[in-house]
Amino acid sequence: MATISSYDSSSMSVLLSSLSTSSSSSSSSDILGISYSDYASIQNGSYYKLMKAYYATTSSTSTSGDSTATIAAIEDSAEDLVDSASKLLEKGSDSVFAKVTTTDEDGNTVTDYDVDAIYDAVNQFIEDYNTLLDTTIESDSTNILRTTSNLVNYTDQYESLLNSVGITIDSDNKLSIDEETFKSANMETVKTLFQSTGSFAYQVSAKASTIYRYAQNEAAKSNTYSSSATYTYNYTTGELYSSEA
Repeated sequence: MATISSYDSSSMSVLLSSLSTSSSSSSSSDILGISYSDYASIQNGSYYKLMKAYYATTSSTSTSGDSTATIAAIEDSAEDLVDSASKLLEKGSDSVFAKVTTTDEDGNTVTDYDVDAIYDAVNQFIEDYNTLLDTTIESDSTNILRTTSNLVNYTDQYESLLNSVGITIDSDNKLSIDEETFKSANMETVKTLFQSTGSFAYQVSAKASTIYRYAQNEAAKSNTYSSSATYTYNYTTGELYSSEA
């Protein structure tokens, strides 16, 4: 909506024409170029009530095929997947793949991977992966759907290696992990899948980031009005209007 200058009396008069009851000399301009009758409408609250009533029935002006709820869900799930992948990809002493030294009840010390911690991190990655598939399938965005399809096809290329560590691709393209098989698998293979540069986790994270950016582009098309007649440009503010649409 274009900004109305405080001195643009003609524009203000058009907006308030429905509230004007007289075209007599009492409508002559005096205050900031606004007629007395128009100013009175602003002062007594009639203008506010008119605008509020109008925007209460105008929840969204959008060129996106996705609802704001769908866009928000895709952004959140894509961001979660990037975060869980980042945890697996982290290197150094804070890495989930950093070996730890433990001592058993007989006093023997062993330095090895913390299999339980690795399993928890991979399991979270899989949960976030599956959630992203659930949210993107609701999208009408060609870019989002195409990138999700690329993600699924890319995962298929790793089916054999994933199976070797107890991770399977289900008929709905989601991932499943068998805890016992995973924990008894070769952790070097797991590390290759989930930590190495250019690894499976690395590429999945990159595709999730792309989906996130496309979701932001869709949010930019979904400019919305709130029930209190305030205008929200979602892409700028990062806030999506809560809507059941």
